[in-house]
Amino acid sequence: MIKSALLYASVSSLLLTSCQPSKASKEKVAVTNATATVKIDSANTKPADNKTIMARREVPVLCYHQIRNNIASDSKRAHDDIIAPDKFREHMKMLADSGYHSILPDQLYNYLVYGARLPEKPIMITFDDTDEDQFTVGNATLKKYGFKGVYFIMTVSIGRKGRINYMTKEQIKQLSDEGNTIASHTYDHKNFAQFTDGDWKTQIDEPTKKLEEITGKKVAYFAFPYGVCKSSTLHKLKEYGFKAAFILSTARDENYPLYTIRRIIDPGRYTAKNLYYSINKSFNKTKSKQSG
Repeated sequence: MIKSALLYASVSSLLLTSCQPSKASKEKVAVTNATATVKIDSANTKPADNKTIMARREVPVLCYHQIRNNIASDSKRAHDDIIAPDKFREHMKMLADSGYHSILPDQLYNYLVYGARLPEKPIMITFDDTDEDQFTVGNATLKKYGFKGVYFIMTVSIGRKGRINYMTKEQIKQLSDEGNTIASHTYDHKNFAQFTDGDWKTQIDEPTKKLEEITGKKVAYFAFPYGVCKSSTLHKLKEYGFKAAFILSTARDENYPLYTIRRIIDPGRYTAKNLYYSINKSFNKTKSKQSG
């Protein structure tokens, strides 16, 4: 059984336990919309080093969990991870009205590594834990504004029904077929910093293969449960085929910036205006257009 603590980690606890950091050629094609394919001339384009990646302007990445109304049995700690459907719709409308364009991980990776251009005011919208409301409410709302999302799937939950319903294989496949990104969030939300040798098979390898079987596509991105990572084992994510990984709002690791990309949670208590200011404050956005 999945413990509720795994599903409802609060912002404060995430910040306390998150990973601590350790002590080119121009793009060949510009991206003009959220779903454009970036073609990189790899023969003539040298990948950026870690210092260059760290120096590039950060792209805002939002993180969502459950999209539903609070109920009496919800703990106070859960409230930041639950956003009401009406409020989620308001927040997505604000992003669209403010001129944001959603991007996907491949676009972010090519920007960070090769300096490829991004659309004006790029933002990434991500969902953790496989909750069905991310499909029924989240995906439906994103479609309305022409946005795409990134769904970090906890594979133990696929198809489960109960107080919380989770996405089915068919829904995950549909998300992928519609151009969203399906990515890994472990098997059962185990803390990455507590991985044993055997966990690399059960929490990383097997979930990746399962998602690839469902979607028919390679799974190349990962989100750390609770936003927690461990610097000494980050290199293994590359060995297991991941191009990048996502933490939460703590500092990136200077030695592994691609594997500690920052996200912020959009708390259920925020108004659309609160979210707008949080995005700008958290990612130090001083210009509306990203540059390479």
